[in-house]
Amino acid sequence: MSKTLFELKQNIHTLGQQLQKVETDLAEKAIDPKAEMDEIKALQKSKEDLQMRFDITKKQHDDMEAEQKAALQASMKNGAGLGNVADPKQRVIKAKAELIRSTIRTQAVSSDVFQALGDNDTTGGNKFLPKTVSTDILVEPTVKNPLRNRSTVTQITNLEIPKLTFTLDDDDFINDTETAKELKATGDVVSFGRHKFKVFASVSETVLNGSDANLVSYVENALQSGVAAKEKKVAFTKTPKAGEEHMSFYKAGITEVSAESKYKAIKAAIAALHEDYREKTVIYMTYLDYMDIIEILANNNTSLYTAPPEQVLGKPVEFSDSAVDPVVGDFSYSHFNYDLAALYDRDKDIKTGMEQFVVTAWMDHQIKLKSAFRIAKVTPAP
Repeated sequence: MSKTLFELKQNIHTLGQQLQKVETDLAEKAIDPKAEMDEIKALQKSKEDLQMRFDITKKQHDDMEAEQKAALQASMKNGAGLGNVADPKQRVIKAKAELIRSTIRTQAVSSDVFQALGDNDTTGGNKFLPKTVSTDILVEPTVKNPLRNRSTVTQITNLEIPKLTFTLDDDDFINDTETAKELKATGDVVSFGRHKFKVFASVSETVLNGSDANLVSYVENALQSGVAAKEKKVAFTKTPKAGEEHMSFYKAGITEVSAESKYKAIKAAIAALHEDYREKTVIYMTYLDYMDIIEILANNNTSLYTAPPEQVLGKPVEFSDSAVDPVVGDFSYSHFNYDLAALYDRDKDIKTGMEQFVVTAWMDHQIKLKSAFRIAKVTPAP
């Protein structure tokens, strides 16, 4: 895989240090009468090898630097630089497109791009995702993740928040004994961790060479879809990865409520919640389960098929095929947090030849109060 200009600079620095050390050792051995000739010859050979590597790497660096300078000058000459874009929105789109193209082509990203996207890159080797791109991809996706309609989403490093949004001067105000027990057992503060995941956007040469707007839209939609899929997966999986059990509604220790049908189980789950949570309760379930309930309740009454789900089940409904057992509760106590230090990189799919724009991010999903939720289960027939 070809290296970036920044990586070549690092390699030159490392090889230069190694070469300097070998030259020093060789000079010391040459004047040491006790030194064996084999040692001196070995050091001489090592010096020649390192010198050759240094020269090759430096030539690669100089050629790439010259190529990038020429491309930048040509870009500015043709009026393609960011400085020629007056509209702030178009400037951001152009900066995003340059970030994507430069990353995939292993070229250095100019400081103008980072500044336009919210970061001032002073090192020339910044691999942190700029603020504008990070926010658009991680915090404001356009694709559908039904949890985003109700859950909280933030982007704060080392986030710690209280489980309850308010407190009084004594804890007798907590009328729900289950909540009181949970706070006593687990504390009243939630600390968010960092769980790494990668999202890949496959980019063809046609898209890469297309318009800035199409390139940015294509890559952002792909990455946002991946982020949404990851959120749904960790929240509704029944087989979470080790260390991610707390993210899943099904593995976090939420109380299950059983009945002979899904309809009755959902009604019982709502009733089992304390009134503090019941008022804001939302039901997450599969569309298939809902249609099965409608079919049973309708009993040839077609008007029920057009009724809003809230009218049928008594609470708002969000559909997700991942919610295989309905999850009932106040989803303001479901909270996704992303670490600020998202990274970007490139890769290549050898099988298809497609370039990959890769984002590495750290996310945590905390169910701040398990007592704010119930899971509706069907009791197996005897």
